[in-house]
Amino acid sequence: MNLIPEEFQISSLIIQDTYLVNGELKKWTGQTTPVFSTISSTEKYEPTLLGSIPFMGETEALEAVEAADVAFNNGQGLWPTMKVVDRIKCMEKFVTQMKNTRSEVVKLLMWEIGKTLGDSEKEFDRTVEYIYDTIESYKELNARSAHFSKVQGINAMVRRGPLGVVLCLGPYNYPLNETFSLLIPALIMGNPVIFKPAKHGVLLISPLLEAFRSSFPKGVINILYGRGREVASPVMKSGKVDILALIGNSKSAIALQDQHPNKNRLRLVLGLEAKNPAIILPDADLDLAIQECIAGSLSFNGQRCTALKILYVHESIVEEFNKRFASKVDALNFGNPWEKGVSLTPLPEKEKPAYIQGLIDDATSKGAKVINAKGGQHSANYIFPAVLFPINKEMRVYHEEQFGPVVPVITFKDIQEPLNDMAESNYGQQVSLFGKDIKTIAPLIDTLVNLVSRVNLNSSCQRGPDVFPFTGRKDSAVGTLSIHDALRSFSIRTFVASKDNDYNNEILQALLNSKESNFINTDYIL
Repeated sequence: MNLIPEEFQISSLIIQDTYLVNGELKKWTGQTTPVFSTISSTEKYEPTLLGSIPFMGETEALEAVEAADVAFNNGQGLWPTMKVVDRIKCMEKFVTQMKNTRSEVVKLLMWEIGKTLGDSEKEFDRTVEYIYDTIESYKELNARSAHFSKVQGINAMVRRGPLGVVLCLGPYNYPLNETFSLLIPALIMGNPVIFKPAKHGVLLISPLLEAFRSSFPKGVINILYGRGREVASPVMKSGKVDILALIGNSKSAIALQDQHPNKNRLRLVLGLEAKNPAIILPDADLDLAIQECIAGSLSFNGQRCTALKILYVHESIVEEFNKRFASKVDALNFGNPWEKGVSLTPLPEKEKPAYIQGLIDDATSKGAKVINAKGGQHSANYIFPAVLFPINKEMRVYHEEQFGPVVPVITFKDIQEPLNDMAESNYGQQVSLFGKDIKTIAPLIDTLVNLVSRVNLNSSCQRGPDVFPFTGRKDSAVGTLSIHDALRSFSIRTFVASKDNDYNNEILQALLNSKESNFINTDYIL
């Protein structure tokens, strides 16, 4: 490993031989699964063995279900009935301990999923900030609820309460940040959680296990390892899951829903596929559009649900756009995540280069050309981004969410063409619109906001800032995630009501004065 800077070397294998259930880090002595990185630690390429994780099954899954179910205890458990201020203290204890794991988690983000050093640091720091912002948002939500309303002779205190057991499944491309965008609001609202890390980005949870164990009451957070069909399926079949929180593939989400015996009782919080387009109008600032489309289509090798996955360029400017865009793509540097100036990094899925090559072969057999010199060049753990033009609707790359380094470009003459395509698409997350003339842009915006959930004006698609709603139409999402919205997605409005008379009012006043009830109180949390 002499080619790798010392601070980024993996000095010893990470043997994850414990799992967290019912407040205890239990020893695992059963079957294990090796965890490999597609990054090579030797001059002659070979995948690097990072360690191993437990290969769990139905027994461990049902053990976690039982622990979470007991923690909720039909709404009588310690966690769902706990004062808001005390749940916040638990979360503050966790994030304080989490911050101590930064260097270890960042290193594993690079090795496990190939994310650059800068982006790995950003993901960790953004997640810590997200937790603190969620705490503050919960304080505000609590403050707005800490009063009685009097309507038509009824006094009522309306708050948000937990729903029950959550099954949380995060994605490999943001295994910390996007996973925690589900996990943190689910927990803080009083729901016990069963969490299975993603296939890639699984070892980076290891440094956080003790923080989870020591920060929350037993059974509140349970962490399992293994394949979804071996672990998540029996959890769903138990019928004891109240919320399915998943960021990933719609096929997985549908399969898990179908295994729940009472689907009508199951709340869904899902972040799914997208095929976000960019629309480049004739009067667009090409320098800006190309810069944003490079970032939008190829940041983290295009492995983002918010990535630009197809570029619509007006026919009057497509020749100039393609020439300059292809040149910029070829100028991107490929290397290991810790190398300075690197933009393209090894793909964590060893089968992904072959899949991307399949898309390229299909497109070129149907009339497209690879218009950048390096496009499609293979290395042991990568395929260089291919810019494909012209694209038509017969090609797989037009329909499939490529989730990798290939950029399809399609021309349009009439703006109605991309609008019709977006209306027909199964997806509706975001769009990037590049142009200047407000007489053209104004009606476009008014239409686009009804086709997708976010219109990015002269900028690439993205999730943040986290205070903004993150959702999608059609097959792209169910529910809304943002710091504000996520707290609502993982809770339900519930209230205590009483007729406005002396008898009831005396009881309510006594409840407030005694502070016996964690629900009926007007405490303000600073």
